[in-house]
Amino acid sequence: MATGEASGPKPATEHTKAANRAARDGLPLDDRRDYEDSARGFIGTLDDPVIRDADGRPVIDVSAHAFLAESDDAPDTVHPSLWRHARVNNHHGLFEVMDGVYQVRGLDLANVTFVEGDTGVIVIDPLSFVETAAAALQLYRRHRGDRPVSAMIYTHSHPDHYGGSRAIVDGGGDIPVIAPDDMLAEAAAENVYAGTAMTRRAIYMYGPMLQPGPQGHVDAGLANALANGGGSTLVPPTDLITRTGERRTIDGVEMVFQMAPGTEAPAEFLVHFPHRRLLCAAEDVNHLMHNLYTLRGAQVRDAATWWKTLNETIRLFGDDTDVIVAQHGWPRWGTDDVREYIRDQRDLYKFIHDETLRLANLGGTMTEIAEQLRLPASLDRQWYSHGYYGSLNHNAKAVYQRYLGWYDSHPAHLHALPPTESGRRYVEFMGGADAVIDRARASFDEGDYRWVAEVLTHVVFADPGNREAAELQADALEQLGYQAENATWRNEYLMAAVELRNGVRDLGSIQLATPDVFAAMTTEMILDFAGIKLNAERAGDLAAAVVWTVEDTADGPVDYLLEVRNGVLVYTAGARHPAADASARSTKGALAEALFGGRPLDELVAASDIAIDGDADTVARIFGLLDDFPLWFEIIRP
Repeated sequence: MATGEASGPKPATEHTKAANRAARDGLPLDDRRDYEDSARGFIGTLDDPVIRDADGRPVIDVSAHAFLAESDDAPDTVHPSLWRHARVNNHHGLFEVMDGVYQVRGLDLANVTFVEGDTGVIVIDPLSFVETAAAALQLYRRHRGDRPVSAMIYTHSHPDHYGGSRAIVDGGGDIPVIAPDDMLAEAAAENVYAGTAMTRRAIYMYGPMLQPGPQGHVDAGLANALANGGGSTLVPPTDLITRTGERRTIDGVEMVFQMAPGTEAPAEFLVHFPHRRLLCAAEDVNHLMHNLYTLRGAQVRDAATWWKTLNETIRLFGDDTDVIVAQHGWPRWGTDDVREYIRDQRDLYKFIHDETLRLANLGGTMTEIAEQLRLPASLDRQWYSHGYYGSLNHNAKAVYQRYLGWYDSHPAHLHALPPTESGRRYVEFMGGADAVIDRARASFDEGDYRWVAEVLTHVVFADPGNREAAELQADALEQLGYQAENATWRNEYLMAAVELRNGVRDLGSIQLATPDVFAAMTTEMILDFAGIKLNAERAGDLAAAVVWTVEDTADGPVDYLLEVRNGVLVYTAGARHPAADASARSTKGALAEALFGGRPLDELVAASDIAIDGDADTVARIFGLLDDFPLWFEIIRP
């Protein structure tokens, strides 16, 4: 809910200007290679820069970041390294990588890659939405002819790499859809189980509500911006790759696959094209330090698995690759250069892993290690080691968390008070809100913005209505954003400042799990999510049993015994109950609709999509215990 008159961004302070000048002086800004490589092979772009959905709503405006081209010099409100990276990212359109290989970049967060075969084209990673994927395919065909799609490949299980799939292959015909093993399960699990929380957090991470400009949105790390609000789809794979070394030849194009599960995504592979001496590195090799922990929230990625995978990549393909493409960023050319690029990325993740654990074994805590870690100069001087998306600071914390968890072994942190309670006590100890604000204002004037942001959190959580504290905290977070080299850190800081000043704007629902995603989920996954939605407190001591027959499984009708007991929903496949309260029959899709709000249970029963025998009231009561998850919850305030 908005609070008061809207308040806009403020200029950089003298402290921020000085910090950004100091950062600029240590950067090799005369290195122009990435500018040249990112523009290399440009063929053409969209006539209309705005891609719209079927209702005319903008999905992305590829001209929104044109301000980046106005000056080589970073404005006072942007870290000079981030400004440079955003400018390098500021390309959109169709690019020739090499003869027969093309990419469309800048229409979405990811790239789509087109590999031409004898008669058609293989499409790798069809972007986030059908609108952006359709625009990319149309742009490719405008310049390369109306080639049919001969295959589609998903390199991994993140939605910006499969969401536009029905614009490329609409599930008909015999076109192969190739993906890594477990891709469907991982795609559904990551985007459904914690989907509402992850989506809300992603709004902070990517900053789609920030106005593009030097005081607002500048970059998303992997690209200038992500598309927003279009139609996300998922055509199921028809061909799963399960082991490194598997080969496929489609339309005259030979491909060799390297499995990379547990690296950047739970299900991922790299693809080598031996006859073209081309490597598609999926999202495992990038022009930046990637996330071991993503700020939107996800399971921590395994840095050890990541570096070992890249080490294997070098052994498998290093001597046989002249060009490397990834599904973000731009290519690199030259065998020796490609090999060194992969080696440096390998060394980057190994360094973060090994140094974090070395310091942990010397007694360092998560925060202490992250504060002191510095890259070796040999890595730091490479632009592709800089933290525009991941960061050395939060990646070190990810390694610590993976091995040692959230607890730093200090007993005072074992059972800490929640923020509202600790905030009230801190403020009281420090002499009241007015005294804290006065001291925080003095710290702000000294440029101590991290401390201002921290200490005013206590005031804001003790009294969310304290506008003076909220405004001053917003000012401090904004300056931290202006100083951030990392695009996602900048977005986090600036989004928090916006919501402190203007409140949370409810922009309506965002569809987290589409029919395609539910179709990809197993019945067990759907029931797992139902258990997550069950409100244990409201369930109380309810004991109920329902036998639900799902009719359309691969093995025919399967009975699931659903039991509510002890505040949990337990399910058992293939089980019955001697005294079940009710039985029900439906397809998997109808069950998902009822559980997750697609259509009310009584409407589905009335339409005969669900048939219930026995005590229908008990079934309705169970469904009534499932919480809705509102998207626009508070983050920066209680």
